Amino acid sequence: MQRRTLMAAALSAPLAARAHHGWSSFDQGRPIWLEGRATKVAWRNPHAELTLELPADSKLPPDLASRPLPAQSAAVDGPALLKAAQLPTRKDRVWEVELAPLTRMDAWKVPQIKVGETVGVLGFTFAGEKGDAVLRAEYLFVGGQVYGLRSSPA
Repeated sequence: MQRRTLMAAALSAPLAARAHHGWSSFDQGRPIWLEGRATKVAWRNPHAELTLELPADSKLPPDLASRPLPAQSAAVDGPALLKAAQLPTRKDRVWEVELAPLTRMDAWKVPQIKVGETVGVLGFTFAGEKGDAVLRAEYLFVGGQVYGLRSSPA
């Protein structure tokens, strides 16, 4: 009986919770830039998520490599990531973006993103861009602010 209860709980868990990925699933040697309109926002654990709809003519911002980044408690070479940023090779216009756990979002004082808001994200997708169009956010650019999501503010 207990096994059946556990199975029912697992099957009824939200899809996002069952699809959670650790950092090891992502190609951290290839930073990807996405910028688009938030079409769905979920401010919940295990991490905040949003769905981004990209414009048909996505491009890297000309000033991306020179943008200032906030210090994080983890050792992240943000300037090198910005310089290496590239657009995804896959042509999906809709991407699921995994942000940070809510406690970290609160530590950075990230205001809850609103549907329709323009958001930029630098992060990582699966090796070879295989599987779903999912990006794990390293830096979040929203409302004129930049947030480092790998760790807490330094």
